[in-house]
Amino acid sequence: MGLSSTLGVHLFFLGLCGICAGFLQENCTNYKLQFERVFSVPGDVAMLNSTLISPDVFDFASVPHNITWYNSKTGEEMSNQSGQIWVFGETLWFLNVTLDDDGEYVTVVRTPSRCYMQATKLVVELPLPGECGRPQKAYQTLTKGASDTLHCPLSDYINKLDSYKISSSIQWYRGCDPVVDGTGEYIYRDANKLAISGVGSQNNCLYTCTLTFTFGGIVRSVSETIDAAVTDVHSLAPQVREPANDVIKAPMGSNFSKRCLVFVPGVGQPMVDVFWFARGDFIFSTLPSDRVYTSEQRMWSQDDPIQGTWIERMLMISELKEEDFNINYTCQVHSSRGFREGYFTLLQTDPNIILPIGLVLGGVMVLFIISIIVYYIFKVDIVLWFRKAFPVLYTNKDLDGKLYDAYVAYPQPYDFGFSNEVETFALHTLPQVLEQACDYKLFIAGRDCLPGQATVDSIEENIQASRRLLLLYTASTFIRKRHTCSTSSNNNNVSKSGDISDESEREISETSGSMTCDCSDKSSPDTWQQFECMAAMHRALLEGSLKVVLVELEEISPAQLALFPESVRHLRKKQGAVCWWKDLRTRQRWRTCMSRREDEEQGGKDSQWSPSLSPSSKFWKEMRYQMPVRGKRVVYPEKTALLSL
Repeated sequence: MGLSSTLGVHLFFLGLCGICAGFLQENCTNYKLQFERVFSVPGDVAMLNSTLISPDVFDFASVPHNITWYNSKTGEEMSNQSGQIWVFGETLWFLNVTLDDDGEYVTVVRTPSRCYMQATKLVVELPLPGECGRPQKAYQTLTKGASDTLHCPLSDYINKLDSYKISSSIQWYRGCDPVVDGTGEYIYRDANKLAISGVGSQNNCLYTCTLTFTFGGIVRSVSETIDAAVTDVHSLAPQVREPANDVIKAPMGSNFSKRCLVFVPGVGQPMVDVFWFARGDFIFSTLPSDRVYTSEQRMWSQDDPIQGTWIERMLMISELKEEDFNINYTCQVHSSRGFREGYFTLLQTDPNIILPIGLVLGGVMVLFIISIIVYYIFKVDIVLWFRKAFPVLYTNKDLDGKLYDAYVAYPQPYDFGFSNEVETFALHTLPQVLEQACDYKLFIAGRDCLPGQATVDSIEENIQASRRLLLLYTASTFIRKRHTCSTSSNNNNVSKSGDISDESEREISETSGSMTCDCSDKSSPDTWQQFECMAAMHRALLEGSLKVVLVELEEISPAQLALFPESVRHLRKKQGAVCWWKDLRTRQRWRTCMSRREDEEQGGKDSQWSPSLSPSSKFWKEMRYQMPVRGKRVVYPEKTALLSL
């Protein structure tokens, strides 16, 4: 017995060597023994499939070739045997496996110029006593408490039979008992799946799937057994939370990072791989020295509200270039539960117009504020320059029927509050600058009145013929009149008050027939000044037909101002006053800075263009600002009247 066995082994190796020697003489490329074995039991069908017919070996679609199967034991070529063996291209079928079929089978593929060979191992085993399944088992897991699926390992058989147009069917067994489709927790799905709902400990057993088909008029079958293990550790299909198929903008040259965030519901650590994909290739580099790289895969678990595992992988670009924009970056997730992906499109950031607009608006605002401040400080100078530069924008006042640019009212001799300084200012200083230097025409009471003319008539006529009224006053001008001041003429009393009222107007009308314009009349003190003030205030405050310019010749204290007529105080508060005393104070400070020699040469007197008499000094600029504008634009009343029809 031992001698016979040894002789058989030697004969096997001699035959195999002879086959190999023949192949070597043909210079065949040897792909050796396939790693995967084919397991079977006596009576089943076994299919051996060669992997030489592959584009990785040669271009089988265009290169002519033939395939030959050999039995490595005998060295004989395998051929069709009715009911036993069927050779069809790269597939060798054993239709009724026996123990003698156990062994290696060699595939030789020949082309006009090349030869390829490969061995495939068939292992034939006897069934285990007391078991309905097969000795070799496939291991699959079921998730406890969930709905899960078993996959029959005979998918290659099913696909091959489908290519032959041979119908087949699957029957599942739990242990030795057949599983009926649609009963209990079991449902047949597709061609090779068994769905189990509500997996429990009872499903921790052996399942067998048997494939049945008809070949050559005979029913054939092949079976595989699955050892199902129920476990609490499970993972469902992964969910890509980021990126969410959105568009991201980033500036050129900046560094950029984006994470791929994946959530896998389940218990335990899932077997999931996360990759970044761009420009048709995976990004595998994790080195920061590379411009484009990814981080290592980071995982952490959560229990609430849904138990599962978070997986994160960062995509990082140290410096964005033009080539990085306008393409999709895809995060791909691979797991046994399926394939998922999410992507984002990287675009270049739009030009930042907010900053330039902000700077422009800020600059305009600053310029506006500066302009307001400059205009507030230099308002008088700006207006005077504008009037001089663009006189055509202003109406020619010579056509308005007025004779005077301003009516000058001041305390007359023998009036309360009269002073020589005020008279000198009214009769000499004011005309010297406004009339001689600035070419204005003034009516000055005490200089231009006609002898014998009634006071009321003179005042009314000349005020109405003037465009402005210059009211000169000091601290004592209105104080006495605040209490009582009356003038007697033809036994008619004239009551004086700072307020413009109907009673004052009646009293003025009563005295209009008896007052005469006599600048040296000592018997009627304050009458001229009283009526001038009342008439001016009436036109300024009630009629609005005359602009009154208050000329304050000395500084007024709050206590003194409180004794002024209410109309004067109201007008002073509303439009202010042109203060001569401020110019005097400035001139005194200026003179202290002059050298003593210059002061002696002037003899203590101001020259014609000294700061007090120069039209460019601040006081006279304010006076010119209050005076009428000398425009050149001509307005014809006739045309205006016609246009208004």
